[in-house]
Amino acid sequence: MTALITRRQAAVAALSFCALPMAGAQPARPLHLIVPFSAGGTADILPRILAEKMRPAYPAGVVIENRVGAGGNIGADAVFRAPPDGATLLVSPPGPIAINQHLYRKMAFDATRWVPVTIVATVPNVLAVSHKVPAQNLSEFIAHLKANPGKVSYASQGNGSTSHLTAAMFMQLTGTEMLHVPYKGTAPALVDIVGAQVDVFFDNISSSAPFHAAGKLRILAVADEKRSKALPQVPTFAEAGLGAMHAVTFFSVVAPPGTPSRVIAEANKAFTTALSLPDVRARFEEQGAEPRGWTSEEASRFIKTESERWRKVIKSVNVTLE
Repeated sequence: MTALITRRQAAVAALSFCALPMAGAQPARPLHLIVPFSAGGTADILPRILAEKMRPAYPAGVVIENRVGAGGNIGADAVFRAPPDGATLLVSPPGPIAINQHLYRKMAFDATRWVPVTIVATVPNVLAVSHKVPAQNLSEFIAHLKANPGKVSYASQGNGSTSHLTAAMFMQLTGTEMLHVPYKGTAPALVDIVGAQVDVFFDNISSSAPFHAAGKLRILAVADEKRSKALPQVPTFAEAGLGAMHAVTFFSVVAPPGTPSRVIAEANKAFTTALSLPDVRARFEEQGAEPRGWTSEEASRFIKTESERWRKVIKSVNVTLE
């Protein structure tokens, strides 16, 4: 009897062992990356570049899903409520990660509870002007605004968007006043600044740079610590005399609350390995994006700093959304 029990126990133990995932074993399910904005923009392009290179870590595949609406909140809420097992992650610009909680009166999720995986990239915002604006550099532009208070119009991707808030920051720092013209996204704003229907657009560099290169608008300054490789001839705001003007759009990967540190570490390794590949870095830089690949801890600190930066701007201009 004792021998029989022992054999049965051994068989059960062996089956249990086989059912357990081996250390370092590849996930059996595909990775779902939720992008809370529409296809075609930088927020969508960057994760698709990475997905191609993450197959070794996720042999079942990497699926990109666009869930749009409410400034990114709809897609973010879906990830927030997903199981914290690393199979569903949010890849997003700062809206639902660091800004929307200061903008919206009510939120279905608590943005302070995200578990950061990494920062994929940062993309600087730029000051772009139409050819109707006579200024050729930043100092001339500020002088033009002060000579024409409230008469120069600026486009944004919508109320509370990064372009809106960046313009608000600029006006605070320079003591100037412009007329806000909100659009529904980047594309229509670019159409109107190229057509000189609007004067100014604080856009991210990836979408405005091609129009600058084609001579259809002028980029006067870059809101980052150093010049962009995409437009090395364009000075930073600091070089042009406005050192406090710093505004970048960051693209982060975050996991639902409660995701174990082991799962975060595995996801971080998959993303940072892909980000280290020379062809990935080259393709990011073509988009005007600076590849990052920071640790979870570094990403967490960066997100908190950015959230506080934008909270102050939002409070000062008193912007709220339903």
